[in-house]
Amino acid sequence: MRLTCPLCGARDRREFTYYGAAVYADRPAPDAGPEAWDAYLHLRDNPAGETRDLWYHEYGCAAWIEVTRDTVTHEIRHTRLLADRARTARKRGAGA
Repeated sequence: MRLTCPLCGARDRREFTYYGAAVYADRPAPDAGPEAWDAYLHLRDNPAGETRDLWYHEYGCAAWIEVTRDTVTHEIRHTRLLADRARTARKRGAGA
């Protein structure tokens, strides 16, 4: 599989480290029971179709990248720097 780093271009998947879904579950309260923590830590969706994942370009530019891909066809539909997302959020906050 090849991923396109927005900074470095198309690269082999082995340059990247997969860090999981880019959609975050709500973190339980510290005093939540063991069942809530077990579900938060271990139970994940395994969707067929489009997903958004976090990847770290470990053996490249060290960028965090959000990858939109199809788990059925293995097509990479889109990649973007997570820094772009943070920069956009800061601009919105500054104008408010």
